[in-house]
Order: sequence, then C-alpha cells, then structure tokens
Amino acid sequence: METKSPHPGDLPREAALIVNVHSRRGEALFKDARALLEQAGVRLTAAHAVREPDRLQETVRQAIAQGAPMVIVGGGDGSLSGTVDELVGKDCVFGVLPLGTANSFARTLGIPLDLEGAVAAIANGRRRRIDLGMIDRDYFVNAASLGLSPRIGETVPHRLKRYLGRAGYLLWAVKCSIGFRAFRLVLHDGAQERRLWSTEVRILNGPYHGGVELSDRADVDTGEIVIQAVVGRSHARLAWDWYAKFFRLRDRDAQTEEFRGQSFRIETLPPQRISIDGEVLAKTPATVRIAPGAVDVAVP
Repeated sequence: METKSPHPGDLPREAALIVNVHSRRGEALFKDARALLEQAGVRLTAAHAVREPDRLQETVRQAIAQGAPMVIVGGGDGSLSGTVDELVGKDCVFGVLPLGTANSFARTLGIPLDLEGAVAAIANGRRRRIDLGMIDRDYFVNAASLGLSPRIGETVPHRLKRYLGRAGYLLWAVKCSIGFRAFRLVLHDGAQERRLWSTEVRILNGPYHGGVELSDRADVDTGEIVIQAVVGRSHARLAWDWYAKFFRLRDRDAQTEEFRGQSFRIETLPPQRISIDGEVLAKTPATVRIAPGAVDVAVP
C-alpha cells in the first residue's frame, strides 16, 4: 500500500496514533479516535494509549523510526509541544487531536476542537508547512510565557484542570497572584536593548495562549516570533489585560507592548521560570527564536 503523498498538499493514508490518556479527555476518547480514524479511511499501523506522559516523546520517536508517514498525537498543548521535536527534519506529517484544556495550537491551525471534526481534518484535509518557536534548543508549537502563568501551570492541581478546564485555571490564577511581584525585563534583538517592568511575558508562535487570542500579529507561518509583555508593576493591569483579551474588548492591547523578530535574548531580574506550552521547562536568561518551516501539519 502506498504511504507517501503523491502531491505536497496531500496527506498520507497511513498513520500511527499516539494518545496521552493522562490528558483531560484522553482515556475516554482513545478508542473513539481509533475507530473514527479507521472509518474515515486512515489505516493505523500502530495505536498507543500512553498512560505515562514521560513516554510520549519516546513513543513518537519509535513510530517515526518504524516509517510512519504521519504521526497523530492526541493530548493537550504540552503533549504536542513535547513530541514535535521528533518531527523536525523528518518526512513525517504531524496530526493533531486536541484533547487538552486550552487547545491553543488547534485553535491556531483552525482544527475543530471536537473529535469528529479533528479526525475529518486528518482524513480529508491538507498538509501545511509551519514554523516552530524555540527556547534555547527546545522546540515548541504555540506559546511560552514567564511571570504569573508558569506559577499557575506548575502548581495547578490536575483534578482542577481536568474537571473545570479553563475556569479551573482562572480560579487558581487568583490564588497564585497573592504574593506575586513584577520583574524587570531586559530584551535584546541583536541591535537594540529594551528595559521595562512587566508582570507577564508571552512568547508567541501563534495568536492563542491559554485558549485566549492574545495577538493578531502572531501566526505559524510569518517567519517571526512575537514577544508580548504586559507592562508595568500592577496586578490589576495584568488582570485587566486577560479580561480584555478574553472578551475581545476594543482596548484589549492597551496594557501590552509587542516586539517581532527572528531571535531575542531574554533576561529578567529576578530570574523567572518559563512555561512552554503549559509545561515549566526552562528559566531566564534564555534565547528565543523562530524555526521557519520546521514541520508539516495536517489541517482542514
């Protein structure tokens, strides 16, 4: 059976399915995803329900090594970000089943958030070449952040996130904001240096973070990374920024400054941890850059 796509925009008809069943909806939907994909004409050469998130990357690596022309990963943004490194430089399409809480990457790509719609995009969609972001040597699909968000992501109880979704994050954010202080941000782009006070910095390869559209200047095929800083030292400004962006108010960009480019050096005083697609994996100082046209993804 032919596994390679005859045209650049066509998607393979064979794939390996790998689902993080620790994600919010993973275990309940693994069997449904497997059945729907096969009904849609996608022949699964392997199907793995991974119960230990630390094994996701290894499982994806093995599937690619065994010749899978497409790897379909089901999980949240952290699962997608943690496995996409394995596809860089490989002739393998990245299929996305959004089974997490915010599903920001799927929103960016226009992939439906329901299982049936996401399967239809994989079975009947097209191949799209996209950029990835990088924090030092770690690739990410959608967004990274420093400030209050990593504190939330690192400490939020799994049950709260699993059962309340984005509302759970909001409740936990209020708790985490107590005692949190602004930090001094130093941003280098190779030519200029900017210094400012900030309560949160978002590093965007796409417009969404936490399921909320934060920027209309960031996308996965611009060849640039966007740094968005909530300026000032006020907790109220940070809260208002999230509120204004969540409800798409007219002045939703009033509390932020944005910087665009291919590479930045980020330093903070004091040092800050960095959340990469929801997982706290790095800290400042760090080099942030774009990896243009790094992977192929399946989109509607």
